[in-house]
Amino acid sequence: VQLQASGGGLVQPGGSLRLSCKASGNMFSELGMAWYRQAPGKERALVASISIGDITYYVGSVKGRFTISRDNANKMVYLQMNSLTTEDTAVYYCNAGGNYWGQGTLVTVSS
Repeated sequence: VQLQASGGGLVQPGGSLRLSCKASGNMFSELGMAWYRQAPGKERALVASISIGDITYYVGSVKGRFTISRDNANKMVYLQMNSLTTEDTAVYYCNAGGNYWGQGTLVTVSS
């Protein structure tokens, strides 16, 4: 499985971004998907996940602000991020099945 993340950029506090992750291969619908992030000077950490049955999980700091979704037909997973704060600044990574990683996309929240 290969993953290509996109959608990062510079946004002001309070703004929104939608990250996308395009997967290749035939296993997408059989894999749980997740978004992780790594802030400067910190370890990579789980942000949100979605199971093959569309059960979602969010880390507490993003609950109510971020929404993870998947489109199995197009092998895509999304992370809609609203009410962004400077604490959300990080490189965001797409993960498939716990084993496969995308290249990361940088999100910078700054005024």
